[in-house]
Amino acid sequence: MILLIAGASHTGKTALAQTLLETYNYPYLSIDHLKMGLIRSGNTRLTPESDDRELTAYLWPIVREMVKTAIENRQNLIVEGCYIPFDWQKDFDPEYLENIRYYCLVMSEEYIRSHFDDIKGYASTIEHRMEDEWYTMERALEDNAEMLALAQEYDVNYILIEDKYEISIDL
Repeated sequence: MILLIAGASHTGKTALAQTLLETYNYPYLSIDHLKMGLIRSGNTRLTPESDDRELTAYLWPIVREMVKTAIENRQNLIVEGCYIPFDWQKDFDPEYLENIRYYCLVMSEEYIRSHFDDIKGYASTIEHRMEDEWYTMERALEDNAEMLALAQEYDVNYILIEDKYEISIDL
């Protein structure tokens, strides 16, 4: 089984992947780690500040083929990151799709407004984040509204975080 976990920044993708690793012993791939490895090794002209669309166009073909390889080898894998396109399904034949589950994490406007300090406070729970002064409440509201609109437009599975941050995925 392959799990794809997408969503805006600070929605808990990495924390969910870590919880699933601990619960099911599925390894996970952080697309951010792949991105930084490729950038630091000089294998791309992109930077951490590059546009998300550009990063997705570069990273998704690599991740997509890793997913196919894991399926072909009957391996479980969790892939988490914000560089999974909403039309990801078009890249897989039906025999691959039956082995993939997709979840997009989205925080509601009310949740963000009520819990923004907590969201920022949990930002480094799994990985140490560098300076993130760029992450403001306005940015969180804008990014999550866009994720929700795109998830609905592409009719993909999403988890809306409204009252409490409790995400449970049973495999």
